[in-house]
Amino acid sequence: MDKPLLIVMAKWPRFGKCKTRLSKDIGKNNALRIQNQMLHHTFSVTKYLIERDIAEISLAIKGLGLKRSQEWCRDIGINKFSFQGKGCLGEKMKRQIIKSQRFLKSSDKKNLIFIGTDLPNLCHMDILETISKLRNNDVILGPSNDGGYWLIAFSKEFISNNKFLPFINIKWSSENVLKKTIENLNTKKIKIGYLTTKIDIDSIADIDQRK
Repeated sequence: MDKPLLIVMAKWPRFGKCKTRLSKDIGKNNALRIQNQMLHHTFSVTKYLIERDIAEISLAIKGLGLKRSQEWCRDIGINKFSFQGKGCLGEKMKRQIIKSQRFLKSSDKKNLIFIGTDLPNLCHMDILETISKLRNNDVILGPSNDGGYWLIAFSKEFISNNKFLPFINIKWSSENVLKKTIENLNTKKIKIGYLTTKIDIDSIADIDQRK
C-alpha cells in the first residue's frame, strides 16, 4: 500500500494558552485537562497507524522549541516533526506542504492528510477511509460542525499542480471555511470526496452537542 503522510497540527498544552474559548466557560484547569485528553487520544490513533504501517506521521508543532519538541516526539513515538511557524492556519498548512515536498523526487512524493487534535471521536478508520477515497479523488474533506473541516487530504498529483488552491482568500475561524474551500476547488475540475461530519471541541457548546 502506498502510505500517505499524516500531518498532525498540534499545539503544546500550556496552562492558560490552550482552548481559550473553552476556558472562559469551564476554567483554565479544566480546559487544559480536556486538551491533554484529546492529545492523548490523537496520539493513540497515530500509534495504531504507525504500528500497522498504515501511514507515516509528522507532527507540526506550535508552542515549543527544538529540544522540547524532540523530547515530546520521542515520548509519543513520532520521529518526524517540524514547526508550524507564523500566520493563519492556511499559511501553516501551505508551509507543511512545501516542507513535505522539498528535496523529494516525484516518485517519492506522497498523498498528504491533515488533522488537528480537537477530535475526541477520531478513529483509525477515518484515516483508512481517507486513504481509500484518495484512490478516486483529488481532495478529501471531513466537514466539522462549525463550518470548517476536521480533516483535509490531497493526492500527490493534486499537490503537484494545485498546492495553494484550497487556501486562497479564506477567512479562517469563520463559519464559511468549508464552503469557501469547496468554491476554490470547484474553479477547476477537481474531484472531491467527503467524510462524515464531526464536532471540533472549541467551546462548551461543542461539548453539549456531544451529549
